[in-house]
Amino acid sequence: MTAPARAGHPGGLANLASRPRVDLVLGPTPLHPAPRLSQELGVPVLFKRDDLTGRGLGGNKLRGLEYILADALGQGSDCLVTGAGPQSNWTMLAALSCLRCQIEPHVVCYGTEEASGGKTSEGNMRLHRWLGVDVRFTGSPDRSSVDAGIEAAGAELRAAGRHPYLVPRGGATPLGALGYVRASTELAAQLAALGEQPAGLWLAAGSCGTQAGLQAGAALTDAPYRVRGVTVSRPVPECLTRVRALAADAAALAVGEGAAGEGAAGEGAAISEPEVLGGWIGPGYGVPSAEGQAAARLVAEAEGVFLDPVFGAKAMAALIAECRAERVRGPQIFLVGGGAPTLFAGAGL
Repeated sequence: MTAPARAGHPGGLANLASRPRVDLVLGPTPLHPAPRLSQELGVPVLFKRDDLTGRGLGGNKLRGLEYILADALGQGSDCLVTGAGPQSNWTMLAALSCLRCQIEPHVVCYGTEEASGGKTSEGNMRLHRWLGVDVRFTGSPDRSSVDAGIEAAGAELRAAGRHPYLVPRGGATPLGALGYVRASTELAAQLAALGEQPAGLWLAAGSCGTQAGLQAGAALTDAPYRVRGVTVSRPVPECLTRVRALAADAAALAVGEGAAGEGAAGEGAAISEPEVLGGWIGPGYGVPSAEGQAAARLVAEAEGVFLDPVFGAKAMAALIAECRAERVRGPQIFLVGGGAPTLFAGAGL
């Protein structure tokens, strides 16, 4: 049995490289300076462009799907069930990637089609409909109703003789978080090539799988930066709990030990305590905020980059505020996570 890798120990990365993975991401995605934004904020900022991952309209969720779909194929699954809100970037990229791998996608959304109004013909939902994806609604506005809906859809498919693979909201599993453990090794090579030593890496935190992967990856690559999530969905304490558990289990998978539960990688990977900033959700999950809209406009005008209104824009608003309050020191990386279809749904920009 391989011993747990210490921070920066190459053994963990070798085990990660041997894990089954479907090739979805056209990487490495660009890492580049944002000079006008940096001048505006008085802090050097680099963009990690995971809006350019290469499938569909891009987005961070493709990285986790590489491992999730490989596992589904390995188990002989002929369909996959997952869910989220009607304008979820996760479900769109999951469905698109399933179709590419010849796995039938099924999507569960909270709420009702009637309550979604015109949004069922906009953005990500329009793409679902165009692709002919099976989309069903739970009838409840409660986001957690999706969890039971996924189980119910899975049971229905099994009863029909199918072999479904069930994935929770956002793909936030230890296996899914491996996508950003691997992205951390990509980022380490890019930083070395540029000679950069950033102090922080900023991102939007929703289901927390991306942050967990980056948290574990930072430990395994001995990264110089601290990962700073900005919650756009859940209370800060819930995010912290989710990131801790997912990061520990993702690191355990990366070093070949399997997901061993709470604290599984705490000793071997030396994962730091996660940071999650609150106060930036605005009117609510999935609803644009005034601060986010202003931040997105600034980034578009300064750098020619569009941020989605409900994830990236809110995280950028937090980074801007922290820089202007002079609470940020040293170069910062901002993960551009994609979400372009949501620019064309509801309030959009």
